[in-house]
Amino acid sequence: MTSEDKSKRRHLGRGLEALLGPMSGMPSEMPAPVATPAVGAAAAVPPAVALPPDNTMKAAMRMLPVGEILANPYQPRQTWSDADLADLATSIRVNGILQPVLVRKQGGGYELIAGERRLRAARLAGLEEVPAVVREATDEEMLELALVENIHRADLNPIERATAYQNYIHTFSLTQTAAAERLGEDRSVVANFLRLLDLPGDVKAMLAEGQLAMGHARAILALPTDELRRKLAHRALAGRLSVREVERLVKMSLEGARETKVKEKPANIVDVERRLKAALGTKVKISARKAGNKGRIIIEYHSLDEFDRLAERMGVNFVE
Repeated sequence: MTSEDKSKRRHLGRGLEALLGPMSGMPSEMPAPVATPAVGAAAAVPPAVALPPDNTMKAAMRMLPVGEILANPYQPRQTWSDADLADLATSIRVNGILQPVLVRKQGGGYELIAGERRLRAARLAGLEEVPAVVREATDEEMLELALVENIHRADLNPIERATAYQNYIHTFSLTQTAAAERLGEDRSVVANFLRLLDLPGDVKAMLAEGQLAMGHARAILALPTDELRRKLAHRALAGRLSVREVERLVKMSLEGARETKVKEKPANIVDVERRLKAALGTKVKISARKAGNKGRIIIEYHSLDEFDRLAERMGVNFVE
């Protein structure tokens, strides 16, 4: 593992470690793989559960019937890859489940906190039981843990992740900065994902389905209207444009819009702006109202010395 990989793992682990805290007897390192019996194995052979010598850990981990584990109602992930689940189910049939799921007691059964992908694959593999760690968790912790697990394993598509951030911020009345700190993320990462929710619905669908990349979406967001965003998104998809190509088209569109806006200003106003700029030696902008008899003149200055110079040029003396 490279130093960069280690640094990334330390960063991503901040949020999960802060949320999980020390579970009953859970060691700092993951216990040895928990081998569940392969489908079709002889019933007389009990599953080999490799546990550390910690007695509390033994009490915390147990084998639970999959039928008694309900889904996490706060699961931010909405789509699941059938191919990925099939691959994981195949691995589980051969090797068993290498990491227990995390659950809390709920009614007469259990409710999943983290590990839904493993649970789904275990059901697909035909397992009747899965290794689980039982801990107490509030509804708020359920949301946090499900969100952190998915974010840190890159299991969410960009729109799911953005929606999860938004729900998390609203649920706990957090600022973007506070949410980022609690999740072990940079504030800019949270902000960039939240901006994706400003995209039109069809463009968000393209992003969620992997037809557009995050880079495409961030460039498209710079356009001022949903109509322009839709047009460029569909053009990027149809033409298989790179992120750099989309950024170039956005820049051309914005520059064209600025030129058009300047050209729409009456010629006599543009001429007066030019003459005032030459006379004062700084940029001058005239905003005239439609009636033509009212408006504003904006004179720019970039230092106090320049301000004094402009005032003197206009005959204003501040010294009594």
